[in-house]
Amino acid sequence: MAKQLVADLYGCGEIIDDPEGIKEAAHSAIKYVGADIVEECIHEFEPIGVTYFAVITTSHFSVHTWPEYGYAAIDIFSCTDTVVDGIAEKLRELFQAKEVKIKVIERDISTGNQESLSGFKSM
Repeated sequence: MAKQLVADLYGCGEIIDDPEGIKEAAHSAIKYVGADIVEECIHEFEPIGVTYFAVITTSHFSVHTWPEYGYAAIDIFSCTDTVVDGIAEKLRELFQAKEVKIKVIERDISTGNQESLSGFKSM
């Protein structure tokens, strides 16, 4: 019913320490997944690194960067049941990454079905 895509991008270009570049790339990726931005926030860390977060019409989109490692972590949470085909290639292009690893997490949002959440405890 909902999916969270977790992307690790390695060997990224200089964009990952450029807040405006990240914002433009995020806008392009959000459009690619068929969502609109509801609200967004960006923070530039000293001496380096950027975090970008957007509430989008299908849930959220975030980017966290470690320029000293050429690494960016991107999360796309979507309340739709699909994850857009080709998003790994789109992220590779936008962030000039040499390698992209993607994981998709199926989020169980059904009520009263705690048995299906293997490995998780109800609190």
